[in-house]
Amino acid sequence: MKIYGPNHTNFNPYQKQMNKQSEIDTSKRLQSDKLQISEQAMKMQESDKVQHQREARVNEIKQAVENGTYEIAPKQTAEKLLQFWK
Repeated sequence: MKIYGPNHTNFNPYQKQMNKQSEIDTSKRLQSDKLQISEQAMKMQESDKVQHQREARVNEIKQAVENGTYEIAPKQTAEKLLQFWK
């Protein structure tokens, strides 16, 4: 069935929606990304003292494992596992 009415060649019911979408897209493109870091985060980044202590502890444990002198406390480990799962 063909219907020929006035202005049938230039009629697009979705054109208005497409125009709105393109306006939204262009306004989003004009905005730029911004990064804000809190003062607490800045202090954490500046703090190397904790990193050195952590590295020293990790190296200590590595040496103990390689030497075979690293001791595991099975009772303490089991208690921690039970606390975690409760």
